[in-house]
Amino acid sequence: MIAIEFQTRVKDGIIEVPPEYRDQIIGAVRVIVLSQAPASSSGIIAELLEHPIQDPSFAPLPREEIYRDRT
Repeated sequence: MIAIEFQTRVKDGIIEVPPEYRDQIIGAVRVIVLSQAPASSSGIIAELLEHPIQDPSFAPLPREEIYRDRT
C-alpha cells in the first residue's frame, strides 16, 4: 500500500487527483478526507441550546433560596 498526500478542491463532489499522482493510483483505493471545518459563529451557547445537557439529578433553586441573601 502506498500513501499519497495532496491538497485539492472538491468540485461537484469530485476530488481531482493531481497529474503527478495519476499513474500511481490504479484500481480500488481507500480515501480519507480531512477537511477544515468552517468556523462556527454560533458558539457553545447555541450548541447547548440546540442540544441541552440532561441531568436527572438537577433540581432548580426555589425562589426563596435565590433571593434569601438580598436585603
